[in-house]
Amino acid sequence: MNKKIVVLDRDGVINVDLMSYVTAPEDFKPIEGSLEAISKLNKSGYLVAIATNQACINKGIISDKELLGIHNFMSKLLEQYNGKIDYISYCPHDYSTEACSCRKPETGLLKNIESHFDISLKECFFVGDKETDVQAAINHGCVPLLVETGYGSKAMKAKNRPPINNCFQDLAAAVDYIISK
Repeated sequence: MNKKIVVLDRDGVINVDLMSYVTAPEDFKPIEGSLEAISKLNKSGYLVAIATNQACINKGIISDKELLGIHNFMSKLLEQYNGKIDYISYCPHDYSTEACSCRKPETGLLKNIESHFDISLKECFFVGDKETDVQAAINHGCVPLLVETGYGSKAMKAKNRPPINNCFQDLAAAVDYIISK
């Protein structure tokens, strides 16, 4: 039996993108409807994974432990909706000084998710708000879905934008689409 899985970017998809960094739990503000949408995926039998760039770690802004605290806070909020994140893969590298294979649009985060679940992400949905999310999805053989929240309105004008039928107002609308498939 194939496991169903959806990959989500975090900032700008699940929570409000501060256009800097979420550095503490109190900075994590869910986008309206995003937590309910994740719960809806869970109830529909999907595993939910996050693939997120977090250069703030190697820039020395926060530690891995502090990032875990933010993710634990997000998990507590999700519990209120009977939702959960099954796995989080993050890139700590500073793109301005470090070359890596995990920072989106590279596909290392997606390979990490595949390894964790021992499944292929080929043709799974990857929901993001940036052109780098879309490109990582395409590079790995996932189906990119773009949301207008976060940096999404800018990415809607990008050359690598997915087809308009794969563009949505927010995560809740993207999840309705995923579940209808």
